[in-house]
Amino acid sequence: MHRSPTPRAPRPLRLLAVVAAVMLALTACGGDDSSAGEDGTTAVTVGVIPIVDVAPIYLGIDQGFFEDEGLDLTLKTAQGGAAIVPGVVSDEFQFGFSNTISLLLANTQGLPLEVVSAGVSSTGEAGKDFGAVIVSKDSNIQTAADLAGKKVAVNTLKNINTTTINEAVRQDGGDPSSIDYIELPFPDIAAAVSKGTVDAGQVVEPFLTITTRQGDRQVVSNYAATDPNLEVGMYFASKGYAEKNPEVVKKFRTAMEKSLEYAQAHPDEVRTVLGTYTEIDPAIGKAVMLPRWSAEIDEDSVQKLADLAEQDELISKQPDLEEMLP
Repeated sequence: MHRSPTPRAPRPLRLLAVVAAVMLALTACGGDDSSAGEDGTTAVTVGVIPIVDVAPIYLGIDQGFFEDEGLDLTLKTAQGGAAIVPGVVSDEFQFGFSNTISLLLANTQGLPLEVVSAGVSSTGEAGKDFGAVIVSKDSNIQTAADLAGKKVAVNTLKNINTTTINEAVRQDGGDPSSIDYIELPFPDIAAAVSKGTVDAGQVVEPFLTITTRQGDRQVVSNYAATDPNLEVGMYFASKGYAEKNPEVVKKFRTAMEKSLEYAQAHPDEVRTVLGTYTEIDPAIGKAVMLPRWSAEIDEDSVQKLADLAEQDELISKQPDLEEMLP
């Protein structure tokens, strides 16, 4: 694994270039309306990532919340938003899940996306959140400020994890501009920390539980440190699809809200359903720190992420949150 070479475009810009190409190919045709089955249900496809964050949508299907709204969901997994965003724009997916920073980036670049539902939030508790920066047990890094000047692994450069780590370091009196971020997939980050290839790494569940069980320790819960109510990810659709299918969007939002509330109230069922769409070891699944799920989007935390993204120069202007959020 390696750091992205300097001449290569940052990941957000590469993603936007891909989406822009998809948009150009679709300028002459809008997204198709969702197909209705013989029983009157509407078939929709949702792009998701096989991580803890999306457990509510799986529970919602099991509980019949989407069926009650006349929706027949097909979930298709992708490795991340880099595949889901263009999939939604091209109408491969009618809905998708992505982290909030990626959606803010898309909005400021004029991509036709709109949020339709809350997705996943920080627990707000330091040391008890579903994402954190970890170091080896014998590391001299003790606080967020100590990350300044160090090599820190993240799954994607210039995105939500770099933004929230920067803020945590800033709050602790450190200089985040001196951090050397290295891009690595989540499964490889713990190994890089153990080998000393990097000084620290940001991981989410189940990798957080796996690595701390192996002896690594948490330095800072970067999501909770940024905002105790941080809206980490949300579900979204293309504007074209939402305009053509307002009733489907309304039904999806209603079922999704019920799913989020159900997941929050039934953590044991969340842990059980994890085994149906991930390869998490059952013992790890019982131990992972679950995020918080709320049907309400915390708009203040979305605005804070927008402000931080502008401060870190990920975006050059403020996104139109009134247009983007439901």
